[in-house]
Amino acid sequence: MFGTESSLSMFLNTLTPKFYVALTGTSSLISGLILIFEWWYFRKYGTSFIEQVSVSHLRPLLGGVDNSSPINSNSSNGDADSNRQNVSECKVWRNPLNLFRGAEYNRYTWVTGREPLTYYDMNLSAQDHQTFFTCDSDHLRPADAIMQKAWRERNPQARISAAHESLELEDCATASILLAEEEATTIVEAEKLFKQALKTGEGCYRRSQQLQHHGAQYEAQHRRDTNVLVYIKRRLAMCSRKLGRTREAVKMLRDLMKEFPLLSMFNIHENLLESLLELQNYADVQAVLAKYDDISLPKSATICYTAALLKARAVSDKFSPEAASRRGLSTAEMNAVEAIHRAVEFNPHVPKYLLEMKSLILPPEHILKRGDSEAIAYAFFHLQHWKRVEGALNLLHCTWEGTFRMIPYPLEKGHLFYPYPICTETADRELLPMFHEVSVYPKKELPFFILFTAGLCSFTAMLALLTHQFPELMGVFAKAVSLLHRSLSHSRTHTSSLSKPSPHPQ
Repeated sequence: MFGTESSLSMFLNTLTPKFYVALTGTSSLISGLILIFEWWYFRKYGTSFIEQVSVSHLRPLLGGVDNSSPINSNSSNGDADSNRQNVSECKVWRNPLNLFRGAEYNRYTWVTGREPLTYYDMNLSAQDHQTFFTCDSDHLRPADAIMQKAWRERNPQARISAAHESLELEDCATASILLAEEEATTIVEAEKLFKQALKTGEGCYRRSQQLQHHGAQYEAQHRRDTNVLVYIKRRLAMCSRKLGRTREAVKMLRDLMKEFPLLSMFNIHENLLESLLELQNYADVQAVLAKYDDISLPKSATICYTAALLKARAVSDKFSPEAASRRGLSTAEMNAVEAIHRAVEFNPHVPKYLLEMKSLILPPEHILKRGDSEAIAYAFFHLQHWKRVEGALNLLHCTWEGTFRMIPYPLEKGHLFYPYPICTETADRELLPMFHEVSVYPKKELPFFILFTAGLCSFTAMLALLTHQFPELMGVFAKAVSLLHRSLSHSRTHTSSLSKPSPHPQ
C-alpha cells in the first residue's frame, strides 16, 4: 500500500503545469461540445438527448420497471388511454385558407430564397390530393390514369408536365386544378384555370350523380366528382376574395354550403367568416358563429377568437384599464374578457401574433389545432380585422395573460377545454419551416444535463485559465488536494480498524 502511495506521489511530482493546462483545457473543450450539442438538440426536438438516451436505453439495462407487470397494469392502461387522446388531439387538419403554391408560396421563394413549406406539409397535401381527386376506376380513362400518377409525383415540374399531357388527351378537371395551384403565377391566371376546371367538373358530377346507385364503382366516382366540384368552387370563391370581389365570394361560399351541407370537414364556414369580417358585416358573422360555435362541433382558433372579437367590439372603443380598475368591469366588459380568456385557453399562441410581439410567416397548408401553426394561419388572415375594430387589440393586450392565472397547471387541468396537449410542439416543428422559431406552450425549463454541462464547461475553463496564468500556484493547489484526499482516506482506514472488536482470550 505504501509503495503504491509513494509511486503516486512521485508521479504527481513529475507532472508539469503544462499537463494541468492541457488536462483542464481538454475537459473544457469536451464539455463545451457536449453543451452545444445538447442545446441544439433541445431547440430542435424539445428534449435532452442524454436524458432521452438514459430513459430509453440505459434504464432497461439497469433494471427499469417492467410495464407489463400485473401491478402496473392499471397505470399502463391509463397511459395508453392518454396516448390515444393525445394522438386524436394532435390530428393535423387542412388549412381552410391555404395559399396558392404557384401564385403565392413560389413568389415568396423567388423573392427571399426560402422555402415556406416543409416536406412533411407537402407530403400531407399529396395524400389529400390522392384521397380527394382519385378513385379506383381512374385507370378506365387515360386522362384520369395520368393524373393518378401525377398526384404521386414529388417533382413539381413532373406533376405540371403530366397535367399538360392529360389535357392534351381530353378536358380533365383535376389537371386544370393542378395547373391552377402550381403553375399559375398570379391569382388571375389561377382563376381562369379554375373556371375551366369548373366547366369540366360540373359535367362529370352530373353524369356520376345519375349513375351513383348502379354499384360501388359508380358511387366512388360520384364521391370523387363531388370532392372535385366542392374544391373548385371553394378555390374560385377564394380567388374572388383575393381579387377584391368580396361580396361575390360571400355569395359563392353561401351557395356552396347550401348545396353541400354535409361536407363540414372542409370547414368552408371559416372562409365565410373571414369574408364577412372583411365586409364588416358583424351581424352575419354572429349568425354563422351561432351555428358553428356549438359544444358538439370541434372548435378552432377562428371560431374562438372571432367570438372574442365580436364581444370586444361592443366595449373596446371606450375601454380604459385605469377606469376599469377604479369602478370594476361592467357586464359587457366582463363578457368580453371571458371570451378573450376562452380563446386564449384554446390557443395561447395567437395573442403574440395579433399584438405583433412575434413576427408572422406564410401559413402552412396544414395546421394543428391549438398549435403554433393554427395561430400563424389565423393571425395571417385576421390581424387586419382586429386592427379595424378600435381598441380591440388594446383590450386583448390588457387581459390575455390573465388566462394563465385561471389554469393551475396547463398539462394536467383545463378550465373551459380539455388540458392543453403535450404533442403540439413536435407536430408544429414538422409543419413549420426551420427559419421560424416555434412558439412553445407552456414554456419548458432547461433540462438538467444542459445546466450541468454548462457548469462543468465553465468550471473547467476557469481551471484551465488559472493554471495557464498561475502554473506554480495551481500545481501546489493540486498537490494539496491530493494530500488532503490521502489523509482523509487514511483517517477512514484507521477509524474502521479501531471499530473492529478485538478477540477476547478464552
